[in-house]
Amino acid sequence: MHSQPFVNPRPQPTEAAGPIIVLGIGNVLWADEGLGVRCVELLQQRYAFAPHVQLVDGGTQGLYLISYVQSAERLLILDAIDYGLAPGTLRIIEDEEVPKFLGAKKMSLHQTGFQEVLQLAELTGHYPQRVVLVGCQPEELDDYGGSLRPAV
Repeated sequence: MHSQPFVNPRPQPTEAAGPIIVLGIGNVLWADEGLGVRCVELLQQRYAFAPHVQLVDGGTQGLYLISYVQSAERLLILDAIDYGLAPGTLRIIEDEEVPKFLGAKKMSLHQTGFQEVLQLAELTGHYPQRVVLVGCQPEELDDYGGSLRPAV
């Protein structure tokens, strides 16, 4: 019996890979709404990344994030998203579904602003080759000054 070698369907990025932007968005003043920003903070504290990977605390900056999106070959967005699931549940949305999803499932003003950022990047012809949204179902959003809930 002859076996074929395993081939990884997605090539691993190399030093020559294009820019990868890891973008955390959200408002840290409103409990679980700050998830994306807190994720970027932890990644910066705990890990070292290749020079072509940039971690960005996007907060609630909206259109000010356009240069990051336009410069990315790959864009990873981290955010609290209301999927209607159990608190702490992660869900991944990819590529063309990302702007559609942000438009249909808005739970805060920064998501409306970020949907516009993606649309503007597309209109200018500088849209990432890959866009992935990792969203976490929040437990609490209406706690001004509160921190992330344990489930999140």
